[in-house]
Amino acid sequence: MKADIHPNYQEVSITCSCGNSFKTRSAAGKPEMHIEVCSECHPFYTGKQKIVDTAGRVERFRQKYGNVQRG
Repeated sequence: MKADIHPNYQEVSITCSCGNSFKTRSAAGKPEMHIEVCSECHPFYTGKQKIVDTAGRVERFRQKYGNVQRG
């Protein structure tokens, strides 16, 4: 590896808007970072995610392509 071309990683304290905080390493240059969503409060990770079907798009897709048999 070449010397002096890689970023300087340092320990960073991350604080989420939900109150969760953890430490990681980053090259951002800031000792503290504030984020809006983390794995403790994001609906995908908590299992509370719901599929929102806007204007019946999922149902129209299923009607159009749902009965297609692949051979």
